[in-house]
Amino acid sequence: MGHITIFKTSINTNRKIRRVKGILNGIKEIDQWNFDLEDCDNILRIESRDNTITAKVSQNLQKMGYLCIELY
Repeated sequence: MGHITIFKTSINTNRKIRRVKGILNGIKEIDQWNFDLEDCDNILRIESRDNTITAKVSQNLQKMGYLCIELY
């Protein structure tokens, strides 16, 4: 099983998810990802092969104008 990383985001609609899909699919270390728009923190869950993706995910989504903070 891979490493699970959980982020609080400002991505709160399916339209916004479609906008970031290419970015997330393009990060080779990510095996799977999904959003929980029912959660008040608009959770992004990522399963990856390692735990070094936090900065890459946060920086890429923040460049697009979205909040993206790892939750511990």
